[in-house]
Order: sequence, then C-alpha cells, then structure tokens
Amino acid sequence: MPNAKFQKFTLMNKSELKLFLDEKVILYNNPKFIDSDPIQIPHLFTLKEDIEIAAFLVATIAWGNRKSIINNGHRLMEIMGNSPYDFVMDFSEKNAESLSPFVHRTFNNDDLFYFLKSLQNIYKNHGGLENVFAQYSERNSMQTAIHHFKKTFFELPHLTRTQKHISDPLKNSAAKRINMFLRWMVRNDNAGVDFGIWKNISPSQLSCPLDVHSGNVARKLKLLNRKQNDGKALNELDNSLRKLEPKDPVKYDFALFGLGIFERF
Repeated sequence: MPNAKFQKFTLMNKSELKLFLDEKVILYNNPKFIDSDPIQIPHLFTLKEDIEIAAFLVATIAWGNRKSIINNGHRLMEIMGNSPYDFVMDFSEKNAESLSPFVHRTFNNDDLFYFLKSLQNIYKNHGGLENVFAQYSERNSMQTAIHHFKKTFFELPHLTRTQKHISDPLKNSAAKRINMFLRWMVRNDNAGVDFGIWKNISPSQLSCPLDVHSGNVARKLKLLNRKQNDGKALNELDNSLRKLEPKDPVKYDFALFGLGIFERF
C-alpha cells in the first residue's frame, strides 16, 4: 500500500536517508540524464564562453514543459548561429531583427534583445559571467551573489518587464533557474553531466534548484517542512542537505528531481 511505503521512508534515520539518496544520485547523475534535460543544450559546445552563455540562456527559459524548453533552447542556438559567444560579442541593433521569431512563454524577443546586450556588457566590462558571480560569493551561499549579479545584469537601460526573468533571493525567491545554472557551471561530477568549468566557486557554496518536484520529495523525506517553495524553504533545504554532504550538497538535486519526475515518489 502507498501509505506503508511512504511510512518506510519517513522512518529512516540520517545514515539510512543518506544511503538511499546517494544511491539515487548514482542512478540519475550520469550521461543518460542529459537526453531528457535542458542541460543537453550547453553540452553542444566545448568553448567555456559558449557553454556558459548557452547554459545561462537555457536556464533562463527553463520553466514549463521540458520538451518545449529543449526545443526552444535549440531554437535559441540556431538564432545565434550555434556560436553563442561570437554572437553576443558581435551583437548590435543591426542584427536584432533575427530575434523577432523567438518566444518562450513570457520570455519574448524584447527580453532576448536585452539579455544579449547585457551579456555583451558583462563580458566586455565585468570580466565575464563567472567573475560577476565569484566576486560576491559567500562561504556557504551564492544567494547574495545572485542578488548582486541581477543588479549588474540590469545596469543598462531596459524594459521593467524583463527584470522578472532573473529572480532575487534577497526578496525571498528560491531562484531555481539561477541556482540550476550555477550547479551546471560549478559542480564537476566526474559523470559528464555538470560541467565544473568555474573554478572560483566551490560546490559547497551552491544551493539546490528548488522546484515543485524536488520540494515535494524533500518534504516527504522530512528534509523540508516549509510549504512554500521560496527563499526561506531553500535555506531550510540547504541546511538539511549540507548535513548529509557539506562539500557537495546539490548533488542531491539529482536524487530529489529524479525521484519526483521519473519515479513519481
């Protein structure tokens, strides 16, 4: 019966829970995971800047149907001539017309136009994406760094509506998509999924990308009590995961997400 199965997991002690989740990490943190995940888009590239720009843009649109996210991620790369860094650095008003066809839910061509201008500004004037995040990172958190990144990202003239596409943890957002992007860039999982190309930030500083799937599983496993998937819930989940694996707490994103999506836990 489902109730008996559920009770079995809620009665696990810390060591049993860690063993259970570690097994799920091994199951899902492998190259097979890439085929059904938006991370496949940055995996098309080998140049550091191509990878991080592709990852940032795809993470930005990573809400809604996963198939639609992946399809639109490929569409984005086609618009950019499958050379994201070159496209960003050469971007100007002249080639803005090529952006007109792109829409993903509420992210439209006006938003994309600004994102490309801002990315160009970050690479030309701020030392690149990694540098902006790294300079504001704290010992056990990237949430203040995300807040400062958003301020830097929107320092150019922009439409107010575009700001909603980057969350601010200091306004109690779980910032799921940015935390997912950081996981992709920082973790070196030796399994070929996360890239680990950012060396100035440690995996111990990362937070789990909290969404409806990981949140529901975390609550069933007593890793999280708060009902809302907000910044306070993220802090609670971070504390729980760091007790299990302080050096690499977000590896459990694979376990929580896999249990929710693939096992309907």
